Amino acid sequence: MAHVTGALPQYIPSPPINSFHIGPLDIRFYALGYIIGITLAILITRRRWRALGGDPSLVNDIALWVVPAGIIGGRIYFDVTTPMDIPHVWYGPFAVWTGGLGIWGGVALAAVVGVWRLRRLGITAGAFANAIAPALLVAQAIGRIGNYFNKELFGKPTTLPWGLEIPYQYRVTGGIPAQDLHFATFQPTFLYELIWDLALAALLVWLGHHAKIKPWGLFALYVAGYSAFRIFEESVRIDSSEYILGLRLNLYIAIIVTLAGIIWFVLAQRRPDQPVLLPATDSTPQVAGQSSAALTSGRASRSGQHHP
Repeated sequence: MAHVTGALPQYIPSPPINSFHIGPLDIRFYALGYIIGITLAILITRRRWRALGGDPSLVNDIALWVVPAGIIGGRIYFDVTTPMDIPHVWYGPFAVWTGGLGIWGGVALAAVVGVWRLRRLGITAGAFANAIAPALLVAQAIGRIGNYFNKELFGKPTTLPWGLEIPYQYRVTGGIPAQDLHFATFQPTFLYELIWDLALAALLVWLGHHAKIKPWGLFALYVAGYSAFRIFEESVRIDSSEYILGLRLNLYIAIIVTLAGIIWFVLAQRRPDQPVLLPATDSTPQVAGQSSAALTSGRASRSGQHHP
């Protein structure tokens, strides 16, 4: 038994591949992770939206708008904040399949497009935002598995047993400091974020069931909670980044967005109760007149349904 235990690796090994082939198609795990994550987010949001009394088919409609917007916004953010990591080919700025989607940019543009679409349909955007918030975290967590296969999103060198092995060529292309190139294992920040995202998603669901959260409240907590973790993550990461006054650009952004999310939550909770407009599950296009307080407090008891 002691011999078998001693043979186990004292680190997380890097995967030998980052894609597989189906005929002529090259399927990258990074892209596959986001496809699975987006699919799960849609399914979770449909269930949560139905539990609020809404029509789950609306989620499909919104997804057709916000998913492309999120990919575009995420890539724009990546290109602007890490231009040194853009592949040196003519299609480099658009090569999302190689990795490189900034969460903040993706969420920002998707939120703008989603609010526009919901308002056109006459639906209270804040109620839908609360329904989708935990689902976004699940999608992000699944997407981080793609970073593992890409051998990216790692932190400082470590000898901890869960240190992530990074092959030498990826240390070089990852843009880590020259003095750290001789190390073989690094902090698996992708894994830390994956765990945090799932834990935060569970907390938001719990709060939605046990606290009086008004429209936009859960979404604001999502923004603040995710960004707060990024403060820690950006202090650990050593891969390529733009620096300002010796600190990573994304560290400044994480601090600003965390504070903005906290302020947003406080303001959302202080707003007086207002009617919430939802698409009905029957033939009636909309149902009005339910206050945000009633919507929140009645969530757990509506039709005996429980959602993730």
